Amino acid sequence: MASLATTTTSTDKNSINGISNKPFMKLGILLVPEISNLSNLKLAAQAGATDIVLPCPGFTLEELDNAVKDMAKHNLKVSVIERFVPHDKIVHNLPGKEEQIANIKTLIQNMAQCGVKTFCYNWMPSDDWTRTSTDDPQRGGALSTSFNIKDTPAEVSGHKKQSKITTADELWKNLENFLKEILPICEKYEVDLALHPDDPPVADLHGQPQIVYDIDHIEKVCELVPSPRNGICFCQGTFASRGINIPASIKRLGKKIKFVHARNVICKNKDGTEFYETWQDTGDIDMYDAMKAYFDAGLQCTIRPDHVPTMETEDNKLPGYHLLGRLFALGYLKGLMESVEKSANFMYDSSMNTSKRRNIRG
Repeated sequence: MASLATTTTSTDKNSINGISNKPFMKLGILLVPEISNLSNLKLAAQAGATDIVLPCPGFTLEELDNAVKDMAKHNLKVSVIERFVPHDKIVHNLPGKEEQIANIKTLIQNMAQCGVKTFCYNWMPSDDWTRTSTDDPQRGGALSTSFNIKDTPAEVSGHKKQSKITTADELWKNLENFLKEILPICEKYEVDLALHPDDPPVADLHGQPQIVYDIDHIEKVCELVPSPRNGICFCQGTFASRGINIPASIKRLGKKIKFVHARNVICKNKDGTEFYETWQDTGDIDMYDAMKAYFDAGLQCTIRPDHVPTMETEDNKLPGYHLLGRLFALGYLKGLMESVEKSANFMYDSSMNTSKRRNIRG
């Protein structure tokens, strides 16, 4: 379907000796509404972002189309819709779920008309991520979030305590019903679903069961209602918080991955019950090996920096979602992608003194 919004053609030079130097995945950034302004959009583009991961602007075509056109003014393409899509009544099978399902169907149809191809959602009973601290010291005095299952949840964006306890069996049934409703719309309009795992990745979060906390369970979701549009948001930090091998998991899931969250963590336990977040270039995940696994899997989806430490001059009112750390992470991820691609895809021909591309991707 033709897009209503068109992206301005970039004047940047994206080739060296006729060979593209664009990253093999689309480098995106999510700016929460509090910091989504003209200056920060310019900074994101200057730091290397090509794509925007957009919080839901509303359920009318006009709202989405206007948002997409606004991003296009900065040569930023909206490729994913993520966050702030009400779905708690669907997850818990509460009155009002029909309206929420109808809104998501409308959103997907609007996304197709605006050229947005991926919808990221979650099945967390608490509506979004949970942390118990937001001011753990990191490199140079930066502040990051952490989780200890023994402690009380801290205030972070998106988290919402539900009064209803929904059993694991009910969560699975509600998810299956949701997928049966939504996937035919996704297939019709060629929009991918990308399910984010439960964060923190534990089977029971303060008395509330969770069902999407490891690779086996998120793969089960893809098999629950088989469809090429039924995919995964691969959140490295969430799976690593449980001690899961990230490169091996990328290889296992392959093209089921429709969207990537790139962050890093240091685990105290390998069961998701205690960890803290850190810089993308520090932590338990070997980020080069992870990026190489994405390349080897042939992925071309959007990758974005996920939670980042709060840096000097920032007030920590948006833990995990301030700007400066995201700009650092953009450069780091861009460098990783270039390093992986050049080491795998180029060989030096000394006789011609040029680089030649070899296509050896999976």
